[in-house]
Amino acid sequence: MSDKPLSGVQVLDLSTFVTGGFCSLMLAHLGAAVLKVEPLEQGDPLRKSGPPFFSGESGYFLSVNSGKRSLTLNLKTEQGRAILYRLAERADVFLENFRPGTAARLKAAYEDIHRINPRIVYCSISGFGQTGPYRDKPAYDPLIQALSGVMSITGEPQRPPVKVGVPLSDLSAAMWGAYGIAAALLRRERTGVGDYLDVAMLDGVLPWLTKQAGVYFSGEEPQRLGTKDPVIAPYQVVKTLDGYVNLAIGNDKLFEIFCRALGREELAHDARFQTNRGRVEHRAALDPLLEGIFKTRTTQAWVGLLAEEHQLPVSAVLSVGQALTHPQTQARGCVLQMEHPRCGPIRVIDLPLKYRQAHSGFDRPPPTLGQHTEEVLAQLGYGAAEIEALRRERVV
Repeated sequence: MSDKPLSGVQVLDLSTFVTGGFCSLMLAHLGAAVLKVEPLEQGDPLRKSGPPFFSGESGYFLSVNSGKRSLTLNLKTEQGRAILYRLAERADVFLENFRPGTAARLKAAYEDIHRINPRIVYCSISGFGQTGPYRDKPAYDPLIQALSGVMSITGEPQRPPVKVGVPLSDLSAAMWGAYGIAAALLRRERTGVGDYLDVAMLDGVLPWLTKQAGVYFSGEEPQRLGTKDPVIAPYQVVKTLDGYVNLAIGNDKLFEIFCRALGREELAHDARFQTNRGRVEHRAALDPLLEGIFKTRTTQAWVGLLAEEHQLPVSAVLSVGQALTHPQTQARGCVLQMEHPRCGPIRVIDLPLKYRQAHSGFDRPPPTLGQHTEEVLAQLGYGAAEIEALRRERVV
């Protein structure tokens, strides 16, 4: 028995794209046995979602599907559904991210699966949830970023709203799904009762508004501030002679040290800047002063002076490549190399859960389409002739 936290948990994953893919990725990382059930021919559309491709596999697909097995199955056939139901009997978790109503048409809704396995933890991820006036509307990450208010507070003042550079609403829904599934499994251990979990992308982003929501609840409308923070200053990106540094001067004591390191101690004694509240209220005066100072040296010089010599929370703004090869990233083992059956050696990002008394991590690379179909069917008791017949009949 593995000592991973979710070892022994069987996950039946009918989801596609990122919301479902990242959710089951999190479960696989913790030791759950994830079986990815994919449509015939093309499989998960994320496999062909766009470049870059590695031996025909999308890099996007590879990034969110480590640790899983793949079975192709035609759920529009009675034989296909019969196989699904046999798998559901043995499963602990059933995950789908169809549009509301689709699972019912496939006879794979919660009621169908619960009838077969009353202990099932069934998770539905969708754009707007299973209720409400937007229930049936299509949902994509930029739409949710726009509807959640996130886009309205992202970008520079006086310029158009922009989306966050990662699929925020996809990933947040995935994480809420994995979090909710783990909690439901724990509750089932205590009560013996499974559950149904309704996760919506829009719902999942709203709690992340945190202090911006607090600004609104206080009677103000949050505004776009670029890299600046609404309640702390200086807490932002500043241009240097050859790049950018990020300042996170989060309290008055740090500001004193910061000014001393800059050789501008008078700023710390300026009545406008002595408190964080004052610095926020007078950032229109403070920001040009900082911009003029930081233009005079390179990024490396500022990081050396402020972060290394004075131990201040200041960093360079790194590219993705620099972040993935950073000494701290390497020391923590954040990037793994795995051997893919088609692509050869590939690099994937490990998930940031490091236990002292348990293990986590991926035991297998992302699967090729239908790679484990025969293996799974054999485990269900199908013989070689039966499996060949199912292939001929386009069931698998």
